[in-house]
Amino acid sequence: MGAVRGVPQPFPYQGSKRQLATQIVACIPANTQRLVEPFAGSAAISLTVAHGGLADRFLLNDAHDPLMKLWRKIVDEPEDLAKQYEALWLAQCGKEREYYDWARERFNESHEPHFFLYLLARCVKAAVRYNRSGQFNNSPDNRRRGMRPATMRQNIMCASTLLHGRVRLTCEDYRETLANATPEDVVYMDPPYQGVCGRKDHRYCNGVTFEAFVHALNELNRSSVPFIVSYDGRTGKKAHGRPLPKRLRLECFEVHVGRSTQATLLGRADATVESLYLSPVLLARLGAVPDCLLQDEPQLTLFGDS
Repeated sequence: MGAVRGVPQPFPYQGSKRQLATQIVACIPANTQRLVEPFAGSAAISLTVAHGGLADRFLLNDAHDPLMKLWRKIVDEPEDLAKQYEALWLAQCGKEREYYDWARERFNESHEPHFFLYLLARCVKAAVRYNRSGQFNNSPDNRRRGMRPATMRQNIMCASTLLHGRVRLTCEDYRETLANATPEDVVYMDPPYQGVCGRKDHRYCNGVTFEAFVHALNELNRSSVPFIVSYDGRTGKKAHGRPLPKRLRLECFEVHVGRSTQATLLGRADATVESLYLSPVLLARLGAVPDCLLQDEPQLTLFGDS
């Protein structure tokens, strides 16, 4: 289980579900007309679904404007973006740290997609972080110089080929995207971790509160829109965030991510798992729970109050 071979990944992104793509994509019913991602991020699931020919059309949304500008550049102007990234990558050689700082300043001034792509390729943990003034402030990972231009070009061009003419790109609050979803769609949601939502996050000016998110899922159920949610989970015995309430009638499974990096540093073998929730309408369309969710570990009974 894990990432699907041959699927392009134009940029790293903290929280990407690329390593869980096999299990998640197994929950996408055959002949899906449109896959909707209200929290697009790296779009790992949409790219995997497009690569496998499992959906006809796609909607990628994220409230983070620079991210959606980057996706629009990837889809509509891949050759230009690949050339701009190559120029930045070559210009950094021999002065990588100083050049990163310069590129970060240019991005904060302009929000140009090629600067954002370069920062994502080099910043620590591929994490998008902003200060209180809205300035990107993550530091570079000085152990690496970022994806090589030839590899980046291939990933950009392949992603563009998969999505061009088949995707709608939007930058709006996730609730607006969900309000326009239909029973013919499948919605995949990977919202920010609850630990992030409790703090000011300049990527999402309106926040993603637990209560509002639960209300939005209830509305999807009322409208018979099938959906999948990746939402927090646990490391060892430590739970991350509140489970979704049982009144939503969702089936919840543990999807194994692997051994926790922090646990490894502390000499422990704690495994990290994420909670994957499937809606009643989605399960009805599938006809059965995908085998890959049943073979690995027992089903997780992880529900909150009604």
